[in-house]
Amino acid sequence: MSTDLRLAAGWISQSRSITVLTGAGVSAESGVPTFRGEKGLWRRHRPEELATPEAFQRNPELVWEWYRYRQVIVAGADPNAAHIALAEMERGRDRFSLITQNVDGLHRRAGSIEVVELHGNLFRARCPIDGYICELSAGEDDKAIPTCPDGHMMRPDIVWFGESLPIEAVRHAHESAVSCDLFLTIGTSAVVQPAASLPLLAKHSGARLIEVNPEETPITSQADISLSGPAAEIVPLLIEEA
Repeated sequence: MSTDLRLAAGWISQSRSITVLTGAGVSAESGVPTFRGEKGLWRRHRPEELATPEAFQRNPELVWEWYRYRQVIVAGADPNAAHIALAEMERGRDRFSLITQNVDGLHRRAGSIEVVELHGNLFRARCPIDGYICELSAGEDDKAIPTCPDGHMMRPDIVWFGESLPIEAVRHAHESAVSCDLFLTIGTSAVVQPAASLPLLAKHSGARLIEVNPEETPITSQADISLSGPAAEIVPLLIEEA
């Protein structure tokens, strides 16, 4: 075990307030695909052309068919060792926040509680008229478009291209970043804003910054410790050593 990994584990053990940011690299290790290059219907449609408010207005049936397909694929994936270790990290701590850019719900399935989903969740529908939100199950009536109690057509509760992130999620993420004493960024390229600014915001507010990623990112040079490798290998080691 490297000196940096032992030091990082010690910081986790000693920390009073931890904030974690996770990205697609964590879910990829569970086999969650990006849905580009898939066979069948989706070869004829770019995801960017389906994940917009305009696409939903043009063809809500097609958009929902795509999201139902994604739900079935994601439901077949299991939380990996990184998801499970992060849930373990949260247990027994009064101040812990997990911010994720992922929409697959794997952190909650692994047992995490304080999860801020910046980009939404595949397994929720939201009414664009009254804001009503409901949970969805993979494969449940995949031909039907969900409706709210007032009969309005609902949309996937996902942040689409050209849309702003949910105000409350952004506020919570910002507050967690500026108030923690240790910030971990795991499996994210650190290029998508506003999430990419959170690690540096935490560091500038006095927190120690740990990065876990297989490749260098724009924040690697700013991290107090940068651990290179897959999250499913490194994060469990951090918990075991902490």
